[in-house]
Amino acid sequence: MNRKKKVNEILKKRLKKSNAKLQTSNKPRYISKAERAKMELEAAQQAAEQGAAAKEEQATADVAAEESDSKE
Repeated sequence: MNRKKKVNEILKKRLKKSNAKLQTSNKPRYISKAERAKMELEAAQQAAEQGAAAKEEQATADVAAEESDSKE
């Protein structure tokens, strides 16, 4: 009886492990503190570049508007 029980326990453990591997986790992937800091720095740089580009576009639009006003 003990031998049967032990074999069944081993098989149940294997089934349990294989089923556990099939389950997906809703937990997000871990991002280290250094990576988070790096991502924030990159985001800040991108925002600065976009802000500078927007200011530059606004400046060119203002210049173009002034030129069209002066022509009339």
